[in-house]
Amino acid sequence: MNPVIIAVIGGAVLILIIVLSWWISTGNNFKRAQIKINESQSGIEVALTKRFDKLTKMLEVTKAYAKHEKETLSMVISMRRGMTIGQLNETNAQLDALGARINAVAESYPELRSAETFRELQAGIRDAEEHLQAARRLYNSNVTAFNTAIAMFPSSIIANSMGLHSAEFFTAEEHKKADVKMVF
Repeated sequence: MNPVIIAVIGGAVLILIIVLSWWISTGNNFKRAQIKINESQSGIEVALTKRFDKLTKMLEVTKAYAKHEKETLSMVISMRRGMTIGQLNETNAQLDALGARINAVAESYPELRSAETFRELQAGIRDAEEHLQAARRLYNSNVTAFNTAIAMFPSSIIANSMGLHSAEFFTAEEHKKADVKMVF
């Protein structure tokens, strides 16, 4: 056999192997990118669930705390209504003694418990929102990488042969863009 023909066939086989390797590698990169998109989409769902669960539980705790404090204050006010002066004086003395004990506790623990609960609620909201924003950014970053690879030549040839289309970026639904209303 002619050495030139052998060299041409060898060169063609080498080029075919290189193109085939590139084709397979690029196809696998698209599959990897799709998996990353699916994983980051799951991250958004996890963050949404975390936010819902955390906010729901924290809101209930905070509502219960606020209700307790409101009921206590209402009870004190209602106790004072319809009392004779003597009863008011006696109740006032009891409340003064209670107030002194509360002041002693407040001096030892200057932060009121309900204020702490509200701060925890605010911190929980902030944490949940930051986690969700990070998950959304990761998803959109993965979509950008995938969409760029689909659009760029020569990988676009493989993307078209695989029937791949651009992935959608995360955009919040209109009702989810609204701030969560905290009603007590």
